[in-house]
Amino acid sequence: MMIKTYSELITLPTFEERFNYLILGGRVGHQTFGRDRYLNQNFYRSYEWKQVRNQVILRDNGCDLGIPGRDILDRIYVHHMNPITIDDFENNYHSLLDPEFLISTSFNTHQAITFGNDNNLLKLPRERRRGDTLLW
Repeated sequence: MMIKTYSELITLPTFEERFNYLILGGRVGHQTFGRDRYLNQNFYRSYEWKQVRNQVILRDNGCDLGIPGRDILDRIYVHHMNPITIDDFENNYHSLLDPEFLISTSFNTHQAITFGNDNNLLKLPRERRRGDTLLW
């Protein structure tokens, strides 16, 4: 599996390109947390996570996938670009807090990335160009 990074993501200029880079296509991860769910619940309540989360939101200016003009007007989600496993909590904890592997998203974008359904994504109107329509 390819490791996705913020440094690579921001080289992609459009929302669609960034979305396609991040989409998991319904493959959230090979292992779910099950009885070990306390690991990620404790993690998301930790002081360290809250600090990094705030840094990422500021870095991305509260914009969906860090795209200027795609302001998130509701709750902002900070998405781990690479699926988290139990092993990450046990052996790679520092990578869970590294902004290089995190991006701000809206709820709909987060759901679309995770579950592969882009039907609820905000579609911006096409930019109009001279001569793109004919008058009656």
